[in-house]
Amino acid sequence: MIRVLIVDDHPMVRRGLVELISECEDLKLVGEADGYAAATKALRETEIDVILLDVDMPGKNGIEVLKVVKQTHPRVHVLMFSMYPEEQYAVRALKAGASGYLTKNTSPQDVLEAIRNAARGKKYITPELAQTLAEHVSDEKRDGTRLPHEYLSDREFQTLRMIAAGKKLSEIAAELVLSPKTVSVYRSRVLEKMNARNNADLTRYAMQHKLLD
Repeated sequence: MIRVLIVDDHPMVRRGLVELISECEDLKLVGEADGYAAATKALRETEIDVILLDVDMPGKNGIEVLKVVKQTHPRVHVLMFSMYPEEQYAVRALKAGASGYLTKNTSPQDVLEAIRNAARGKKYITPELAQTLAEHVSDEKRDGTRLPHEYLSDREFQTLRMIAAGKKLSEIAAELVLSPKTVSVYRSRVLEKMNARNNADLTRYAMQHKLLD
């Protein structure tokens, strides 16, 4: 029996996954969590084999939660489950220890296959993501360079996307549960690393490289 925890702040998404998992005799839903605090509580109290983890959540985002899980519970397998396309977060997720990256338009059959693969210690990677990974490694080997946004930390990347989406620093701070001063520091780092002058430059770059929804 594969014990599954769902971590997503959207009740409707959790409900759909609960129904999907409940139909399978070899899978057992052991809990639901809407964020980092509830997820860590479940990990302390319950035996878990696979976590389906959303990328975009208030406070700690999914990549940050993934890193914590792999440090504290290295035997737990984590599948990222996100509304964002693979090119935005998948490489970051796999580098951080994820067993796979699923978008929310993934078919139910593929979701179940990914869960079973993860429980066996295998990676679930779509052909498109495999190509992206191959190109990523090839580019690094060839010239040692990457696109500017690939040098950003996970939190800086999140800040870039939110700025490019037109959100004010106060809105970003509220959503990330950070102080406006901290968000301002992240913005400064992003501008420096991206060699950008202002938010308009960041927005143009994000649109050019398809970093927005």
